[in-house]
Amino acid sequence: MPLPNRWLTACLVRYEGHTLLIDCGEGTQITMRRTGWSFKSIDCICFTHFHGDHIGGLPGMLLTIGNSGRTEPLLLVGPKGLRRIAEGLLMIAPDLPFPIEYHEIESPDEVLSICGVRVLPFRADHRVTCYGYRVELDRLPKFDPERAKEQNIPLPYWKHLQQGETITDGDRTYTPDMVLGSPRKGLIFCYCTDSRPKNTIIEGARDADLFICEGMYGDPEKQKSAKEKKHMTYVEAARIAKEAEVKELWLTHYSPSVVNPSEHLELAQQIFPNTQVCRDRRETTLRFLDE
Repeated sequence: MPLPNRWLTACLVRYEGHTLLIDCGEGTQITMRRTGWSFKSIDCICFTHFHGDHIGGLPGMLLTIGNSGRTEPLLLVGPKGLRRIAEGLLMIAPDLPFPIEYHEIESPDEVLSICGVRVLPFRADHRVTCYGYRVELDRLPKFDPERAKEQNIPLPYWKHLQQGETITDGDRTYTPDMVLGSPRKGLIFCYCTDSRPKNTIIEGARDADLFICEGMYGDPEKQKSAKEKKHMTYVEAARIAKEAEVKELWLTHYSPSVVNPSEHLELAQQIFPNTQVCRDRRETTLRFLDE
């Protein structure tokens, strides 16, 4: 349940003018209003699963997106049954000014290209079908203009080669390897909530620059409740972060009984030192290594 200063689950990923929303719990649009972030730029909403605290804010969010002036299609992604559930909720949000497209995840091996990034769902272990999401942003190799000049490659072709395209001009063919350097590390973000620890989560979070994971309970005495309700403790999330070798872990999705999330943070930090507790509207910017 929401608390006075803590709304329900949602995570916003922004890249080059596009916005990907993961989950849409009650209060999501209120929090977005307070940040000043654009509703119109939301191109896709991915759902981990269909419990109310993750999807209950959808009708209001869609109405607000409609009022923002959006007319472009909006994509909804989630487990099987997504269309049926979303259309039921849309009975109280009719006549939207934009079409809705649906993608129901058929297998955890899918790779989706959304908002200029690569989105890879992976299975979690909850009481209903539930997915986490790994978001990858590739970085192109560095373009070498001197090599392009030495090979007399026409200037109009440079940007195409930099984007990995091959250009044929008469009897000459220009390939990206003629002007590009060695591969460079991109960015990885991982989001998982409502699950027991599972190997698929470790692989989904592998080498992530930021891993946001549920920490339903901080108190070790709540371990039994975590198992019964298919959730995680701080310590379990920290163990996943350590094994997956992520750079940073943010804990989220606290039980209503956890009024002060920082209370048991030290237990998680003993396992994975770079563990932080989340609060509403916490944000960061992920940057390439040499920027």
